[in-house]
Amino acid sequence: MSAKKDRERRREERLQAEADAQGQDRRRRLLQIASAAFFLAIVGVAVLIVVDGSRSSGGDAKSLEGAGEVNRQVAGIPQSGLTLGDPKAKATLVEFGDLQCPVCKAFSEQIVPEVVDSKVRTGVARIEFRNYAIIGEESVPAGAAAIAAGRQGRGWNFVELFYRNQGTERSGYVTDEFLTAIAKKAGVGDIARWNRERESKRILAQVDRTSEEARELGFTGTPSFAVEGPGSGGLQSIGTPGSAEGLEAAIDSAR
Repeated sequence: MSAKKDRERRREERLQAEADAQGQDRRRRLLQIASAAFFLAIVGVAVLIVVDGSRSSGGDAKSLEGAGEVNRQVAGIPQSGLTLGDPKAKATLVEFGDLQCPVCKAFSEQIVPEVVDSKVRTGVARIEFRNYAIIGEESVPAGAAAIAAGRQGRGWNFVELFYRNQGTERSGYVTDEFLTAIAKKAGVGDIARWNRERESKRILAQVDRTSEEARELGFTGTPSFAVEGPGSGGLQSIGTPGSAEGLEAAIDSAR
């Protein structure tokens, strides 16, 4: 399937999910959305979680899925740490996410790939993942493991593959076995080094720092986004736009 057809398919799926979302209950992590229009859009994303959740329970270290899809998504795009994209790009889109967050998973599968295709792969912008560990204790080692994978140039692969295999939040699935399986499938070459670094005080402190940064920006849920570029006047909060178009528009304004 061509990238254009794949984007069209994802867009149709998203629009259908948004249309079905009117009767869904409000999700706690989306309370930061101020306007009713934003709220309905995000509930549409939450519906995708229900759909995706019916396919696989996730959290199984012995049965990981989606490695090929993730590799295709990021193939040929430069990576540095947890940043994907050309380091010379004028704008940066920052996602503050929790790897246990099911809404983040839905964004990673349904919305972020469109932005990667339209803005990141074309060199217009970079996209960076920053940990906002708010769901539970397991979110901290998960975030540290992603940072350690980024130190070997596989950070974005790790984040996306974790989302593809995410289990039920706070269920205890984020074990050393699970994290190691994700790291290996993500292409982390030196697992011994990765183990040392993910458990280091320095990297664990980085998870705390970005979580605090998210709070300072006024974020109360995940995923939350910010943009930075010549037109943004520094790192500017944009909340949680419910569509790829909303993220793309924010990028264009920041350039």
